[in-house]
Amino acid sequence: MTETAKRVDSPGSTAEAELPWIEEAGKVAPRDARALSKVFFDRLRELEEGTPEHQYARNTLIEMNHSLVQFAARRFRNKGSGEMEDILQVGTIGLIKAIDRFDLSREVEFSSFAIPYIVGEIKRFFRDTSWAVRVPRRLQELRAEIARCKENLTLVLDRDPTVKDLAAHLRVSEDEIVEGLVATNGYIADSLDAPADGVGSTEGRGLADILGAEDPELEKFENLHSLAPLLGALDERDRRIIEMRFGRELTQSEIAAELGVSQMQVSRLLAKILHTLRAGMNG
Repeated sequence: MTETAKRVDSPGSTAEAELPWIEEAGKVAPRDARALSKVFFDRLRELEEGTPEHQYARNTLIEMNHSLVQFAARRFRNKGSGEMEDILQVGTIGLIKAIDRFDLSREVEFSSFAIPYIVGEIKRFFRDTSWAVRVPRRLQELRAEIARCKENLTLVLDRDPTVKDLAAHLRVSEDEIVEGLVATNGYIADSLDAPADGVGSTEGRGLADILGAEDPELEKFENLHSLAPLLGALDERDRRIIEMRFGRELTQSEIAAELGVSQMQVSRLLAKILHTLRAGMNG
């Protein structure tokens, strides 16, 4: 599979650029891919961008780790929008972003670092393409917030929430809630009579037979999984501030007293840290 003595030769190549030659990187077993990826990442940062050596190392990392894209794409195969080939393509974009941003010094497994990027790209793909008519991004996001809010409030109020209830809970105007509800009509919906296997056969179970409630903890789990490597990338002071604010639930004044700084400084630090985390979550 590999010839560790073979060098990727080109004009100006050096001993530092020497890498194992992998003929079919896409067929490397996952365990071997993890070990080889560390070697390639270590060399990638030393190679000049745009050189044949750099291109070989980057492309090999993409091929060796493409199984991560296939793994992440499985959970979206029954979404009802877009072919699996499209999902794999946008997932690969997330993989490439992760490769370009990964740093071995973080001491985080590449798979743990890459999955949030891959899933993020696939989610954006569905968010942008699962609409029957073009709806502004703001209303797409508001529709999702309203859907989650309705589910939670229904349990709390033991009735369907009104527009006023939703507006108060989301801290927006009633007009915005109405606008978001209208936007829901632009979302693609499959017929409940559609076959569950998606083949088009009239035999077997339909979607209505297998439809279940969405687990409200699923999105929380995915968000926490995406957040973990971002928190790991923060420096010790920033992680401590996050732990005090959201783990121990201290106020900004209590954090300021513990750190020996002003409350204004804590406020600015928190704003900066949260902006960094949000940017990372959005890919």
